[in-house]
Amino acid sequence: MSNVPVAVVTGSNKGIGFAIVRALCQQFQGDVYLTARDPGRGQEAVAKLQEEGLHALFHQLDIDDLQSIRALRDFLKEKYGGLNVLVNNAGIAFKVRDTTPFAVQAEVTLKTNFFGTRNVCTELLPLVKPYGRVVNVSSMVSSSALGGCSRELQQKFRSDTITEDELVELMTKFVEDTKKSVHEKEGWPNTAYGVSKIGVTVLSRIQARMLNEKRKGDHILLNACCPGWVRTDMAGPKATKSPDEGAVTPVYLALLPSDADGPHGQFVSEKTVRPW
Repeated sequence: MSNVPVAVVTGSNKGIGFAIVRALCQQFQGDVYLTARDPGRGQEAVAKLQEEGLHALFHQLDIDDLQSIRALRDFLKEKYGGLNVLVNNAGIAFKVRDTTPFAVQAEVTLKTNFFGTRNVCTELLPLVKPYGRVVNVSSMVSSSALGGCSRELQQKFRSDTITEDELVELMTKFVEDTKKSVHEKEGWPNTAYGVSKIGVTVLSRIQARMLNEKRKGDHILLNACCPGWVRTDMAGPKATKSPDEGAVTPVYLALLPSDADGPHGQFVSEKTVRPW
């Protein structure tokens, strides 16, 4: 078993994820795993970094596939006895002009962005070693979407006592409500991506609370962050930041020094804790 520290970035063959891997290769003392659904694309991305003189390793991961998540979990457990840094970056978004029915967009978007991310956390958080760092890439859209929720939903999503089961119930309800075309009447905003990222931010707050309760002495720091509006396939060419600029806050949170006691359980953008 290797004593080398290890970092894993999900959805990292392009865009912000790839930029996060690049920065970790430069700054993290240990092995850095670039992951992707498609091994071909993943290996291509690793080769691209190799050309820059950077050494990343590849492991297949599709966060929509529980077996794929568990294969990575078993690999990390066996080879490293756990992991030190986890960046949950994998996510999807439909284009604004996409004509796919909203109920389908809601189901597909939440399946990956919320439920997939949650499954990764369920399987990999127990492996995070003391002084480990976990970063869930959310979005500023989670804040604006929260503002578009009914007062009752806002209270639930801001609650300091909401449980993971209650959050799952709410995310499931959103998908069901869109199928019945009652989501607006039920107090939901008209953005599936926004709701999925509310889920990621609230999940992070819950997970941080659980770490405080169950593993207080392990000094693990877990946060949600917003990378900003970044020029990627997802956001398009008009966005204001380069992928490397978008990686700055996630990387800052992934590399918080071992003597840091925060941020933890926060929503962070531009390296600054934002109110939720």
